[in-house]
Amino acid sequence: MTDVPPRVIVVLTDQQRWDTTGAHGNPAGVTPEFDRLAREGTLVERAITPNPVCAPARSALQTGRWPTSTGVFRNGLPLPADTPTLASVLGAAGYVTGYIGKWHLAGEASPDGPVPPGLRGGYGHWLASDRLEFTSDAHRTVVFDEDGEPVRLPGYRSDALVDAAIRFVADHHDRPFLLFLSLLEPHHQNATDDYPAPAGYRERYEGRWLPPDLAALSPTAPQGGAHRHLGGYLGQIKRVDEGVGRLRDALRSLGIEDDTVLAWTADHGSHFRTRNSEYKRSAHDASVRVPWVLTGPGFRSGGLVRQPVSTVDLMPTLVEAVGLDVPEGVQGRSLMPLVGGGADPDRPESVLVQISEDQVGRAVRTERWKYVVSAPPGADPWREAAAGLYQETELYDLAADPYELENLVGLASHRGVADGLRDALAEWLLRVEGAGPVIEAAPSRSLDQRRPEPFPDGRVPWEGVRFGHHR
Repeated sequence: MTDVPPRVIVVLTDQQRWDTTGAHGNPAGVTPEFDRLAREGTLVERAITPNPVCAPARSALQTGRWPTSTGVFRNGLPLPADTPTLASVLGAAGYVTGYIGKWHLAGEASPDGPVPPGLRGGYGHWLASDRLEFTSDAHRTVVFDEDGEPVRLPGYRSDALVDAAIRFVADHHDRPFLLFLSLLEPHHQNATDDYPAPAGYRERYEGRWLPPDLAALSPTAPQGGAHRHLGGYLGQIKRVDEGVGRLRDALRSLGIEDDTVLAWTADHGSHFRTRNSEYKRSAHDASVRVPWVLTGPGFRSGGLVRQPVSTVDLMPTLVEAVGLDVPEGVQGRSLMPLVGGGADPDRPESVLVQISEDQVGRAVRTERWKYVVSAPPGADPWREAAAGLYQETELYDLAADPYELENLVGLASHRGVADGLRDALAEWLLRVEGAGPVIEAAPSRSLDQRRPEPFPDGRVPWEGVRFGHHR
């Protein structure tokens, strides 16, 4: 151990489902390094993004505030320069701060070019692109340095960025530092709508594993859904996992592994176009539930955090972990009281999700239940951050139906459950958004009237797939 304050590394993946990891039960052996971190450190069992869209989720990770509070409720909006961030708080305490990879918080100023210094969230060292998916492909990674000059990094994209991270760690290992490594993988390559894994990696996982929601719903999804893409998707994650292992090897080599807090999470998940016409932007766990593990000082042998928590809690957790005060206005709560089986009696039992772009929606998730509301037709999800009226659209019993294949909304048998969750959502909206919208109950229906609601584009979920139930 040294007398230097804990270093901090955050590894952020893009569009990674929680159930891609062995620690969450994936049988394909994709993430041995993540699983090792989970055994050695603290695994957050039910980590939920505050918004299943890139920029809103990332604004929350940097600031500890909900997307509607930062104003970044959808893509294309910049992170306000005067909002305290993880980098500005640690930087003010003497930390060297560095950002590598995808940013996606510069708004429309220069989305495919260098990010202006005032829009970098307080990070000093910079090697990033705002929308990395548009300035790179799998073997051609172009980012921009502190001076706004383009830099091409050799190698497979996630390897190239991990290599840059190792160089940063080697250059600054004798000082306290914050490094935020933001990878694009396993996001699809937008221009070609595919998941370009390194040579041989896609083939390893084709036909190896398909989660129940994708097995049931992919036949109705555009372009074959997950059946077409999952091999490349898992291959990308495998290479990222190997890269994190190399990064940890570097920490070990430099003698600072025990003094470094390392957090690995994702901005959101992916339902592979099975819930709407996109890959996310729905309240289903495939879209909003992400992996999250922490290790290092304060988190070693921390066990399992079982209750649902939001990744809006990342920023205050890391600030507290290095012994600093969390700034006023931060809405997330540190996880430190929950590490090692502890309790936080003031923490809500549910987690809020804000949904934008495809719909103006809100959801709460508890350990057992998912409750979802949406603004009625006519709301503009690109321009409206919130609504004054919501209607119940989905209710899932996650204990009986963990992959959310049966929508229970409107069932008379579950009216009491829905009412309790509606109250919980109303409390969240008052506390986070300062709003008291009207939430209309779904029309009542009987058990025999259970049927999936159509997606916004008119498709019917799992159409043609039979599901039995006991009366």
